[in-house]
Amino acid sequence: MSALAAPRKPAWLKVPAPGGERTARLKTLLRERNLHTVCEEARCPNLGECWAMGTATIMLLGDTCTRGCRFCAVATGNPRGVVDLEEPRKTAEAVSALDLDYLVITTVDRDDLLDGGSSHLAETVRRIRKSSSKTRLEFLVGDFQGRRESLETLLAAAPDVFAHNLETVERLTPVVRDRRASYRQSLEVLRISREISPRIPTKSSFMLGLGETDAEIRAAF
Repeated sequence: MSALAAPRKPAWLKVPAPGGERTARLKTLLRERNLHTVCEEARCPNLGECWAMGTATIMLLGDTCTRGCRFCAVATGNPRGVVDLEEPRKTAEAVSALDLDYLVITTVDRDDLLDGGSSHLAETVRRIRKSSSKTRLEFLVGDFQGRRESLETLLAAAPDVFAHNLETVERLTPVVRDRRASYRQSLEVLRISREISPRIPTKSSFMLGLGETDAEIRAAF
């Protein structure tokens, strides 16, 4: 190899392109019901691997987010209150057809809705429970602008896991996240959810590699 030639990329850096029977079936189920996935909307590089195993994360309340976080590829805009009222039913149908043991459902932020879409999400939980009682449900949601009433609405439907992401450490939050999101508000959302439903596990995540220090990571933990 020439000294000037670029080194080959390691095999583990490459991800498989979407394909195969399971991927095709999953895509068909979602397209028939006009359902969205964060896998596609956020351009996740692991889509091919996950879909081949029959795993996807359904994204509710449309494909347009009212927030504009700098790390996210989901479209940003103003949906002007438009909601597909059939989405809970169609989601339940898709989940039943896929026969899943565990499902993660996420959502765009909907600051244009009075309750942030919490009643829509709660109805989705109830619909899935009726048709797929064995499926455990994890809901990864936004901050609902910190509204306790919205959290109460969703948690009353009793998802198996409640998740809300810090996304990054406190110092980097103004750089990484939308100006309407805050580190302290996210912590408060997690605290309130735990207070409302102490038996429902509360989960959070954040990204690494944005310039955070070890001390900041420990502080976030």
